[in-house]
Amino acid sequence: MEDNILEFLKKEDKAYEINDIFNSLGLTTVEEFKELIKTVNKLEDELKVYRTNKNKFMLFNNSNLRLGTMMATKKNYGFVDIDGNEDVFIPPTCMNNAINGDKVVVEITSKKGMRLEGRIVKIAERNIKDLVGEVYFEKGKMHIKLDDEKLKINIIVDKEHTKGALEGHKVLVKVTSKLEGNTYKGEILKIIGHKNDPGVDILSITNKFGIEDTFSDEVMSELDNIPDTIENEDISNRTDLRDEVIFTIDGDDTKDIDDAISIEKLNNGNYKLGVHIADVSYYVKEGTKLYECAKERGTSCYLADRVIPMLPHKLSNGICSLNPNVDRLAISCIMEINPKGEVVTYDILESVIRSRIQMTYKKVNKVIEENEIPEGYEEYKDKLLLMKELADILRKHKVSRGYIDFEIDEPKIIVDEKGKAIDVKVRERGAGEKLIEDFMIAANETVATCIYFMELPFVYRVHGEPSEEKIQKFLSFVSSLGYQINGKVKDLTPIAMQKLLEQLKDKKEYHILSSMLLRSMQKAIYDTENIGHFGLGSKCYTHFTSPIRRFPDTTVHRLLRKYLFKHKIDKDTIEYEEQLLPLIAEHSSKKERDSIECEREVDDMKMAEYMEDHIGEVYHGMISSIMSFGIFVELPNLIEGLIKLDDLTDDYYTFDESTISLIGKKNKRGYRLGDELDVIVKGANKEARTIDFVIDNDNNRKLYLKGVDVNAKKEEKSKS
Repeated sequence: MEDNILEFLKKEDKAYEINDIFNSLGLTTVEEFKELIKTVNKLEDELKVYRTNKNKFMLFNNSNLRLGTMMATKKNYGFVDIDGNEDVFIPPTCMNNAINGDKVVVEITSKKGMRLEGRIVKIAERNIKDLVGEVYFEKGKMHIKLDDEKLKINIIVDKEHTKGALEGHKVLVKVTSKLEGNTYKGEILKIIGHKNDPGVDILSITNKFGIEDTFSDEVMSELDNIPDTIENEDISNRTDLRDEVIFTIDGDDTKDIDDAISIEKLNNGNYKLGVHIADVSYYVKEGTKLYECAKERGTSCYLADRVIPMLPHKLSNGICSLNPNVDRLAISCIMEINPKGEVVTYDILESVIRSRIQMTYKKVNKVIEENEIPEGYEEYKDKLLLMKELADILRKHKVSRGYIDFEIDEPKIIVDEKGKAIDVKVRERGAGEKLIEDFMIAANETVATCIYFMELPFVYRVHGEPSEEKIQKFLSFVSSLGYQINGKVKDLTPIAMQKLLEQLKDKKEYHILSSMLLRSMQKAIYDTENIGHFGLGSKCYTHFTSPIRRFPDTTVHRLLRKYLFKHKIDKDTIEYEEQLLPLIAEHSSKKERDSIECEREVDDMKMAEYMEDHIGEVYHGMISSIMSFGIFVELPNLIEGLIKLDDLTDDYYTFDESTISLIGKKNKRGYRLGDELDVIVKGANKEARTIDFVIDNDNNRKLYLKGVDVNAKKEEKSKS
């Protein structure tokens, strides 16, 4: 009966009374009517059918309802994330007791400008998992103050479940049962450390996301069977490339080196590019604890002062890392590329290599940007210049097919020996960084294309087309700023998006607008179905070049060994991979999102920690976002702070959603995205990860400039 009901409701985008459904399905008896009501109720519980206020029924997907994840804020409002592609703003009065992380049903109530607004109609699943917080005692009972202030719940821990935790300890706690209201009983799973101990601040965040910083004894014991050096039996069937001029280019402090490169100019005018990737799957084999651990972790996590690796250091920094002047096992993708940037032939093979030198981006940039040769780089100058020549060709070819470079800057947190943030800079991205990116993209595409045309199960890196509606909202917003942008919303090709971005390049708000456009697009994920990669303008793409730090790359290596080197493409193998790979792709996508969110939270915390030492200082910034509660201002080093609406005392401001601006009652222009202004750091809170600014004016200078007793001034003001 379920299928019949759903099929009937699909016919028209409208709601039906129960009698309409009963008659249309040709039902006649009382028993059938009871069965119909029972089935419709079940479909309603499963969120397949929606019951209106008038007791009519329609398909859930045909209504204004969406299923998503609540992202609550400390201000009691929130956003519902729908499939990672859409955010719906939820006002405080429409939260319906939903808390951060809940799976909720949201009704879209309005569409204003670029923002959807809605109300929570149902909590589909209360998603309270393991949480991180600080131990405190009240009336003799242990309580946990959660780090996530958006979770409005109280946790009490019985004496037998404390694991010896003391006041001030940061702990990982499991919610075991509900007591009453928003009070729950909990059990401490792990003591992370005292809140004042160095490094505990970051570990508190990694534990929140389930990112383990240690490996189990079972995993570590398997490392005893892995050698520290290459043996003769390891290389007997491999192509020996140890006499080739091969080297690596990485950051100054990189210890886990995945990739090495080589280049030659052929007599026919083509280029022979070698991309040699650490053969991790040779050591991390299916069926081992090491493999299962890497699969569960999914990725390494790069944080302010540390890396939490996917693989133990013996592998990630040792036998798998392509360190200089030692033999290493690799899988090499050797491509012949013509002067147009097209790969005309290629070979993918098991190899043994010996990197000549561990180069750094800074020194390579000296060679290819400034024609300055650092010590030790003399014999590689010609190779580097030839690589730059090929990289320029590859980039031009990518751009011609629609490659979109959003040029999004990233922050780099500088910390001292205790992990305290002492500076924040914009991460450099020079010609050397772009060169490696171009070469890795070429290798990833070549490997993906090889397996795609063999029609074998595989893991692709895919990026879907953006929705017309989102791009239209973005264009409407750009128009509200007074800019005329040419482009057809229905022509959503990568080249069209590229041209759209190009028209914004001369605008003062370019980096903000490019970030907004990027957020309007879908997120790249791993999938077994190849739909191409929109942002790269690529028809076929995978991740092959970082198996030390990404499990999908390790999986691609495993499949290359199985399909190309061992020629196992029988029916049983194909059926096995068809069942396994979708699970790996889905889990890897989730772990990637967790890692990105963890990295963002650590950056936010460390930025706030840095700004705690700069309260009362003046900075010049640009308005990066405007909400109904205030203005976000971004500084040149990418630190972002909030000017609260309450601190804008020179006028009465209202929020205009269509133009994303604050309009003053007296000053009609108010504040708009991209406006530049000077701000004073009013406050910063590392634990809350917040930074507060105020406008730099005479009144605020008296209150907040460095050296002034801010609290005394406030007290004096309140008395008056």
